[in-house]
Amino acid sequence: MKASISWLKDYTSINMDVHPLADALTMAGLEVEAVTDRFGYLDKVVVGRIIEIEAHPNADKLKLVKVDVGTQKLAVVCGAPNVSNDILAPVALPGTVFPNGFTLEKSIIRNVESEGMICSEAELGLGKNKSGIMILSPSLHVGEKLSKALNLSDAVIEVDLTPNRPDCLSMIGVAREISGIQKTKIQYPDMSLSDSGNDITKFTSVTIKAPDHCPRYAARLLTDITVGPSPFWLADRLTSVGMKPINNIVDITNFVLMETGQPLHAFDYDRLAENKIVVRRANEGELFTTLDMNERKLTSDMLMICDGEKPVAVGGVMGGLNSEIEETTTKVLIESAYFDPVSIRKTSKKLGLNTEASHRFERGVDPEGIVPALNRAARLMAEISGGKLIDGIIDEYPKKIPARTVTLKIKETNRLLGTDLNRDEIKELLESIEFSVKKINAGTLKVNPPSFRVDVERPEDLMEEVARLSGYNNIPTTFPAMPAKARKPVKLIEVRSRIMHLMTGFGFSETINYSFINKLSCDRLNLPPGDYRRNTVDILNPLTEDQAVMRTSLVPGLLETVYRNISKQQKNLKLFEIGKIYIKKGEGNLPEETEMLAGLWTGARLDASWYAKETPCDFFDIKGVVEGMLKGLNTDSIRFSGLVDDLCIYTKPGYTAQIFSDKELLGLVGELHPHTLRNFDLKQAVYLFELNIDSLIKLLPETRQSKPIPKFPAVPRDITIIVNKNTESGAILECIENIQEQLIENIQLFDVFTGDPIPPGKKSVSIRVTYRSSKKTLEDEDVVNIHKAITDRLIEEFDAGLPE
Repeated sequence: MKASISWLKDYTSINMDVHPLADALTMAGLEVEAVTDRFGYLDKVVVGRIIEIEAHPNADKLKLVKVDVGTQKLAVVCGAPNVSNDILAPVALPGTVFPNGFTLEKSIIRNVESEGMICSEAELGLGKNKSGIMILSPSLHVGEKLSKALNLSDAVIEVDLTPNRPDCLSMIGVAREISGIQKTKIQYPDMSLSDSGNDITKFTSVTIKAPDHCPRYAARLLTDITVGPSPFWLADRLTSVGMKPINNIVDITNFVLMETGQPLHAFDYDRLAENKIVVRRANEGELFTTLDMNERKLTSDMLMICDGEKPVAVGGVMGGLNSEIEETTTKVLIESAYFDPVSIRKTSKKLGLNTEASHRFERGVDPEGIVPALNRAARLMAEISGGKLIDGIIDEYPKKIPARTVTLKIKETNRLLGTDLNRDEIKELLESIEFSVKKINAGTLKVNPPSFRVDVERPEDLMEEVARLSGYNNIPTTFPAMPAKARKPVKLIEVRSRIMHLMTGFGFSETINYSFINKLSCDRLNLPPGDYRRNTVDILNPLTEDQAVMRTSLVPGLLETVYRNISKQQKNLKLFEIGKIYIKKGEGNLPEETEMLAGLWTGARLDASWYAKETPCDFFDIKGVVEGMLKGLNTDSIRFSGLVDDLCIYTKPGYTAQIFSDKELLGLVGELHPHTLRNFDLKQAVYLFELNIDSLIKLLPETRQSKPIPKFPAVPRDITIIVNKNTESGAILECIENIQEQLIENIQLFDVFTGDPIPPGKKSVSIRVTYRSSKKTLEDEDVVNIHKAITDRLIEEFDAGLPE
């Protein structure tokens, strides 16, 4: 929104310089993007004295004029009839950009060089006279800039408005804000008409068939008008805000638009079939040619302004070619209406038409400003075009827009804003921008927002007005009350952070996938029909088929990430993800959300290098990562147990283990099943693990305990037993731990062997038990009996034998 200071002064006195004013408007919520001088183009136009005139050698109607511009004397070719010696005139120097966009350069005119241009009023945009050069007062100084000599300066501020402030899309709206800042009164132009008859109904009528789209429509009629150029003041006002003058009738509608913010439209009355207006919705597929000469296909939700036979305008957006004002127009029907903002925005977007009118209608115009703006335009048209105003007004208002009342609590306002304003101060601030305020009691105000403030509906809206009018800079800086005792962080956040550090320390990279997956993901994982992970939550409006349901497992997202990386020749991958899964719990209920951790390893254990060959990773690599991570989290009593073949759904039988803490299942680790690999288009082995973080958190100790570094040496002893091949080594280690011998410091499996001389169906398991005392150095006799008791216990528990 552009507003010139000279135009704003028609409505309010401005007691501030333009830059402080721009700062004040910005702090009041109207961000000023730029401040320019509309006469800045005159910087290269100076006062010159004509000192010599000669005939042009190659043209009868041109003259060679020598002009003194102070610093030099220029030779200028000029054709003006009123050029004469010793007069002062404006001289444009090379580089001048004129209002019409033309840039002056040195040129050759009829084989004679011209070093500048002696200008007329019209060429400089300072008047309408273009019959000759502009003659200046002899009291001016030669060489002085014309803008300074004539005191020409008019700052233009450009305001970037938020969509909730359509009231400021007008000169009066901006002037109203300035009055509120300066605590001065705004002076409105006369928008009343004294006619009291109703003759207009003899000439025309308005029928509204779509009141939801057009709650109010008003019209006036003028006859005997003369269409012609606008007077200079009117054209100058429009030019000052970047609008192009067209003719006096159209320019007045644009002038009132910029003045009041109410879009108007002028119809050629004689071109309206049956001389009437019908407001209706368009027919589906109906064609209409707008003023920009483009034929547009309409839809049934678009509002059309029609005459007795056909559409003549797209309501609130743009008029039609079939009713535009022409030079021969003698009668004008003026439209002023209120259109539904949502309807106008949809129409504007569908048609790709963003006009000054649609920009305002889609944000909301003043429903009570319809008639005043219409009266203002009618009065100006009658004065400027010499037309006759037909008595009366048509004002169809089938769907009344009610006034709003908001109750404002003083205490709550100060609490939310951090201010200490009293009731009278708040009342004065709101009344400065024309809010009607009544005192209910000592702590409450009853406020009626003016009709032009369509954005004010709640107490919070009023509080915002109070804040900006009192000055955001005047709100004292305060700090929230912070208790000295720090709050303990949420355990889940802390655990997630620890897991991320541990996993990245193992060389893994974190991935973050969408919480939405393909509906076929459960089939790709070979989940059986009764599996709880098939209870997916459907997305109502999925972006793609690949994101149709909420995920019930992190595995599909990780496998799709592996596929994308392998397709880019990145075959060695170590990935993990922490996130929620969502299990449906019946219609109308929120899904059950479970925090999970999943990780995978595929490709080589180590990249090929001078010190190592490239070897593929295996089950024990991924298992070791899980063990290391759980140890880093200080978890106790973790054990791995082989998963029976029938329960291996998407992992390979014989290569899958469940992860337990005591008897609670935490997750699984294993190699991905070949069928699952094929379902995800993967051609290399993948090893993965899944852990339930919600269950794991319960096992993590609240505090960490430390113990002194041992002062006495350790005594290691080995046990080798022969057990059945299917006996889990973890069960053997767990058996030793359950003895709870205080001297045992560590238990380690260091060898498993099968083959000759071990009998078929058997295997040799070697375990190292480390003993240490915190009180003395252990002798052999201190551990012999303990070690023998452990060996005997293992032989009995696992039906084991000793090697020969």
